[in-house]
Amino acid sequence: MKSIVIAITGASAMQLGERSIQLLLENNKKIDLILSKGAYEVAKSERNINIPIEPKNQSYFWRDKLNVQSGELTCYRWNDHSASIASGSHKTKGMVIVPCTMGTLGRIASGFSSGLIERCADVHLKENRPLIISPRESPFNLIHIENINRLAKAGALIVPPIPAWYTNPQTIEDIIDFIVVRLFDSLGEDLGKIKRWDGPKK
Repeated sequence: MKSIVIAITGASAMQLGERSIQLLLENNKKIDLILSKGAYEVAKSERNINIPIEPKNQSYFWRDKLNVQSGELTCYRWNDHSASIASGSHKTKGMVIVPCTMGTLGRIASGFSSGLIERCADVHLKENRPLIISPRESPFNLIHIENINRLAKAGALIVPPIPAWYTNPQTIEDIIDFIVVRLFDSLGEDLGKIKRWDGPKK
């Protein structure tokens, strides 16, 4: 089974990345997980959680926090350029960056691989594999827009974390689930039941 690379950067809305991990594992998927250096800081400041940096300990952390034992989870350091996923010869189903900072997006658009996340994204583009980027920023300035345009032309799919109100969400969790499930629809993964648009009520 080919893995799905999940990258979580230091943008606000880490809950989207957490739920992505949880739903994939619950659906018995194989995950290669990378957190940027900034993601650890955001987790501490916004979520009040200290995520272990050591890969094996981090894997235990996620399984305990998300209460899931199914699926396969391998974690990597943000600067591990010797990781298998840094090579195009390592087969994956695709890569999803959620949430994605504009700094990360800009480095990928420029071909500047300062860390494992950018290197993996570069690999997915050069190997013509799915690369899905969920940028968490507002408003976009012209540089953001030009970088997004450049990545879209290079083959990446840009999927901002935008909720739908026709689902009549009752909780924050409803909104998160809609965003995450729709995000992975783009990768051909059906991760859960959500209310989908089937036309106006008659």
